[in-house]
Amino acid sequence: MESSAADAQRDLIAALHEHGMAYSELGRQFGAAIGLHVTDATALVEILSAHGRGVPLTQSALGRRIGLTPGATSSLINRLETAGRIRRVRDTADRRVVTLHAGENVDAPLDHFFAPLVTRMGTAMHGYSPEELAGFTRLLTGLIAAMTGYTKELDGRGTAQT
Repeated sequence: MESSAADAQRDLIAALHEHGMAYSELGRQFGAAIGLHVTDATALVEILSAHGRGVPLTQSALGRRIGLTPGATSSLINRLETAGRIRRVRDTADRRVVTLHAGENVDAPLDHFFAPLVTRMGTAMHGYSPEELAGFTRLLTGLIAAMTGYTKELDGRGTAQT
């Protein structure tokens, strides 16, 4: 018996939820592997992810993404900077803007930790054609846009603004 579209969508959403949980756990494990508290590890993963997307984070954007106050975010950034995990870089066009980037001692532990995962993910994707992978990418991009749009509508208390 074929499953309905609603069943297929529900199954996909459940799988995406599990992916999100696994991604969070990887960030926690990476942080533990390099001696970071979970909040610091979450911040570092956000900084690295933003950099990988070509949109480095500012301190205020990081604070919003991880749910910290400006003061707590500043303390966290100071800890990461002191440990050499991140560096602050002034924008060349507007010197008032400071963005956060990976420090010099992050690449080696990052590569060491994630290289086996990259291999496993490559193996998992091996059976899919480039066209199927492009379709998955389009689907995920659309889902991310839907989630991001909804998040922006929330008022910080978990209720959508009306």
